[in-house]
Amino acid sequence: MRIQKILNNNVVQTSNKNKDELIVMGRGIAFQGKVGDPIDEEKIQKTFILKDDDSMFADIFNELTTEEIDTVFIIVRLAEEKLKQDFESHVYITLGDHLHYAIERQKENMPLTNPLAWEVRRLYKAEYQIGVQALDIIEERTGIRLVDTEASAIALYLINAQKEGHRMEQTMRVLKIVQGVLNIVRLHFGYDFDEDSFAYQRFVTHLQYFAQRVNSKLQQGSNDSFLFEQVRDTYPESFKCSEKIKQYIESTYDFPVGREEQVYLTIHIQKLTTK
Repeated sequence: MRIQKILNNNVVQTSNKNKDELIVMGRGIAFQGKVGDPIDEEKIQKTFILKDDDSMFADIFNELTTEEIDTVFIIVRLAEEKLKQDFESHVYITLGDHLHYAIERQKENMPLTNPLAWEVRRLYKAEYQIGVQALDIIEERTGIRLVDTEASAIALYLINAQKEGHRMEQTMRVLKIVQGVLNIVRLHFGYDFDEDSFAYQRFVTHLQYFAQRVNSKLQQGSNDSFLFEQVRDTYPESFKCSEKIKQYIESTYDFPVGREEQVYLTIHIQKLTTK
């Protein structure tokens, strides 16, 4: 492969033997290079194949400053080390594009809010902490301090770029479902819960899997009448709360909540509210 276009010391445009157009990324891959020079393939860290409908991605990299591209590399490398996770190559494109416009908006004093910022902070703590560190990296590299809610936005891009992870639309739906259920529980009992407690963390984990099933329209479990009735009679207040969740899910997402699912919801709510 040879350099066709230098986007940055770390990013070049090229093509392979099948004549696929590529964005090739790696630390110093274009350092002191010029168009037509061979690419040192040992330096390649990520490769992105440009399809017909992806040609805009090369344009995105052209818009990014050297500092912004370097910042994206540093953030992704930090996330890989901290999360022990591999990321899809498109994270460099999507995160880079987002950071570029977030920085431009901040310069104009027009930052955007993230309505799910609090939920991301609660449900994806490891990714959120990377986002917090990313704000410091961005400020150090570009001189611009983004608003705190940008940490959650960065976390979302990392969540959706994890291999075997969810796409953005699916993740947003899962977050909204979890957010909706937690709000129902909070309003039903009239107080907030200790988010660091074991019971809360277990409940949130259950809700994430529950939300994924709702999102995928995947029903599972049995309709054990005995256990259902036992839980209903033993934990009446928690069961009433699960009824509200059932109505919310069925009316909003057209997903029938089975008895076994309601049993587990009731048990988790009971553990959460037992002091």
